[in-house]
Order: sequence, then C-alpha cells, then structure tokens
Amino acid sequence: YYDSIVWAVDEGIISGYENGSFKPNASATRAQVVTMLWRAAGCPEPAAETNPFSDVSDTGSCAPYYKAILWANETGIALGYADGSFRPHQTCTRAQVVTFLWRFAEEPECTAENSFGDVSDTGSCAPYYNAILWANENGIALGYGDGSFKPNQTCTRAQIVTFIARYLQGE
Repeated sequence: YYDSIVWAVDEGIISGYENGSFKPNASATRAQVVTMLWRAAGCPEPAAETNPFSDVSDTGSCAPYYKAILWANETGIALGYADGSFRPHQTCTRAQVVTFLWRFAEEPECTAENSFGDVSDTGSCAPYYNAILWANENGIALGYGDGSFKPNQTCTRAQIVTFIARYLQGE
C-alpha cells in the first residue's frame, strides 16, 4: 500500500495524524471516505444550501466533513438512510467503499463474471454487486487468495486510498 498512501498524501486526498503516523490498518468512517472522494474531485462546492440529514451539522465533529457529505449526497455517491440520517461516524466496509467509488465513476457498466464465492446479486450483497464486479474487473479492488472478496469486512485506510489511486491513476 506504500505507493498509494504516498500518492494520496501528496495529492491532498488524505493526511496522517498529528503524531506523524498514518495508521494504514485503521478503519475509516462514511464521512472520511466521502471526504477523500470530494478532495479527489477538487473540493467542489455543494450546490445545495440545505442539509437533508438529521445527524450532520456544519459544527462539531461533522464540521470538517460537512461540504463533502452534502456534495456526496447531491451527486449520488453516498446517500442517506430512510430515517433521514447519514451516519457519518459509521465505519465503511469494503463493499461500501467500492460502491462509493463506482458511483464516483458514474456507475460504469460491468461485463465481468462473478468469481467471488462470498458475493451474490441477492441478499446483503445485492446493493453492492455491480460495484464489486466493476472494481474487480478494473483492478481497483481485488479479492483474496481463497476466492473471496470479504464485502462485509471493514475497509482500512490503506485499502481505501489504494482503491482510489488505482481508479484515478488508471483513468
């Protein structure tokens, strides 16, 4: 993950911690992931002036992510939940991250066959199915040696920036 981490830090997509560490194996939240994509897009101003989410504010713990969350929602990259929440502090799974990235790429079609034993177009993987196959087909997010993708596994900071780097550098 080293090259992708260095690239993402150099591009301003992510930064390390105040103590000089990066914490590559740490998880990232929904707010953090959409902020990485927002930065990759050049930090565009959200068009909406109203906040549709009950748990997002431009003050407090959401303040650093506020514009990114609004932008991600209005572009369809990361939508909220039926209860009106965004759940900004919820950690992201591998399936969720590649779905955000697939939407960021404007949901390109995928012609790949499913080679993962733990991914299906039914059940809990259904909302992520096309994104997972697209990410694998394009070398963005690969599976594991045992033939699995591990869609419900928490996605690490190193994995997230690697997925973003592979997509942006492959364009």
